[in-house]
Amino acid sequence: MLNRYPLWKNILILLVVLWGLLYSVPNLYPDNEALQITNESLNLNSADVEVITTALEAAQVEFFGEEISDTDILLRFDSVEDQLRAKTAIEDALTDDYIVALNLAPTTPGWMQAIRAGKMNLGLDLQGGVHFLMEVDMDAAQERRMNDDLGNVRTILREERIRTRGINLISNSHLEVRFADEAARSQARSELIDNFPELQFQNRESEGTFILDMRMTADTTLQVQRDTLQANRTTLLERVDALGVAEPTVQQQGSNRIVIELPGVQDPAQAIRILQRIATLEFHLEADIGAPSLSYEAYEYEGLLVNVDNDVILQGDRVSNVRSTLDQNGLPQVQISLDAQGGTQINRVTRDNVGRMMDILLIETKSRTNAYLNEEGEETEEIEFYEDKRLISHATIRTALPRTFVITGLTAREANDLSLLIRSGSLAAPMTIVEQSVIGPTMGRENLEAGLRGVQVAAALVVIFMLFYYRLFGLAANVALIMNILLIFAVLSSVLPATLTLPGIVGIVLTVGMAVDANVLIFTRIREELGNGMPPQQAIDAGYNRAFTTILDANLTTFLVAAVLFTIGTGPVKGFSVTLMIGIMTSMFTAIVGTRALINLIYGGRSVQKLSIGYYRSNNKISGIQTT
Repeated sequence: MLNRYPLWKNILILLVVLWGLLYSVPNLYPDNEALQITNESLNLNSADVEVITTALEAAQVEFFGEEISDTDILLRFDSVEDQLRAKTAIEDALTDDYIVALNLAPTTPGWMQAIRAGKMNLGLDLQGGVHFLMEVDMDAAQERRMNDDLGNVRTILREERIRTRGINLISNSHLEVRFADEAARSQARSELIDNFPELQFQNRESEGTFILDMRMTADTTLQVQRDTLQANRTTLLERVDALGVAEPTVQQQGSNRIVIELPGVQDPAQAIRILQRIATLEFHLEADIGAPSLSYEAYEYEGLLVNVDNDVILQGDRVSNVRSTLDQNGLPQVQISLDAQGGTQINRVTRDNVGRMMDILLIETKSRTNAYLNEEGEETEEIEFYEDKRLISHATIRTALPRTFVITGLTAREANDLSLLIRSGSLAAPMTIVEQSVIGPTMGRENLEAGLRGVQVAAALVVIFMLFYYRLFGLAANVALIMNILLIFAVLSSVLPATLTLPGIVGIVLTVGMAVDANVLIFTRIREELGNGMPPQQAIDAGYNRAFTTILDANLTTFLVAAVLFTIGTGPVKGFSVTLMIGIMTSMFTAIVGTRALINLIYGGRSVQKLSIGYYRSNNKISGIQTT
């Protein structure tokens, strides 16, 4: 029978509509102003909660809906004013080891969160937040690499018993080794050239001294810069998780800069603290008994003082992966994986030092806020960075270590904290902020409201036009249009981890027009068939079937263009293309399948003489076709 869907298809369409409604509804729930408190060690307890609660009571700030876990505390407030007052009170009560970040907390009911029905992620322009442009210190990255090489050169020559007159770092890409005679230089060169294939070697003499110059090649310098930039970008992506940011933007800009956008974060000072943290590992040998005091530093380890040799065996930039695991006895350990060169270095040193103690230092660059009076006598805050060195492992070398090895003797909390800190806290090179800006939540809300008004106005105009021009068929198209918008919101909320931005709203507005374009083609085709004398039921079927190919081709070409924009574009262009692609797919479903289902319910399975589809031309006359 014409224009009748089987029962299973109607049920499937109904389920899709219900799914779209269910997963788009959470976007109607407003966010609460909130504070997220975390500790740099990712360890919070009841004592911290008590300190925070006491501070808020003293400041007479009310809060509600507290959410407490081992890693963070989330407090909700009724207004922005209470949120800001609470932040000041909590920061005064806690130490610099804590991060107190302004944030927004969803109010979606728990049962919706249980089925993963949440709100769309909003971009910086709709939610507010902070924007940073950070520059990587490439000179420091190269110098760090050359210092690493300097320590390894010293170790190799000492093991081969080749005497030198000094090893000096001339620049961040130039290392020189001085010898008393040419034979020693030749022997050293043959040993070093195999261990440092990325360096360029050159002999020269100066005032009776035989010098071996070791320089980074242009290709090596470029590769170090690329690796440093990529490593820092990856690290920053991990770090912003501590700020509770959904869908942050961390993109490379040029050869030495990274753009960071953190939607929902309104406190740049706290963002700076965690973004600029530097944490890395250094591997040393324990100092020999009787070694000169200037050749080592003493560190406390399990209540004892350990003398750690100043020479670095391996630096943390050779660490490729760190994760917390359990050994065969179920005890916690940290598994460390090194890159190829780091694996070679650690294997050589440990092979030659079996029986000695190896020490691992955790070096963390922390920050603290200092208040001082400026020249105008106004109190000003300044962020100061300092190094905190801790000895985290002091163990006997029992055999030559491979590329991947483990650190034992840690508690479960220590192992987890160490792996998290190194995995998310290691920067290959320091970074400085060259540009920062804050988009307030008020501005974000204004942008969101303006964008939604644009969608509403566009939808209203389309609805009026379709009702006026296509009557009952236009009503079906309008229902499908609403279904389409709901499905777009549902997909953005639950299926795709996409972020809605102002350009994304523009894509939705464009989709509103495109959503009824297919129906215009279908309805026009139905009018033509009616004008040619075809019966109504056959005209409906012919209109949908014959217009399908045209609709598919038109939407497919637009989808391909949007896909190209998504592939090559960044930022706003990506946001626009995402919503456009989603809108094209959902509009194909609603315009063809959805409206067909509605029309089938109205006209299908019964004798129909007239269709409420507006006016069409028949036999060179204008005929008004109305429902009976």
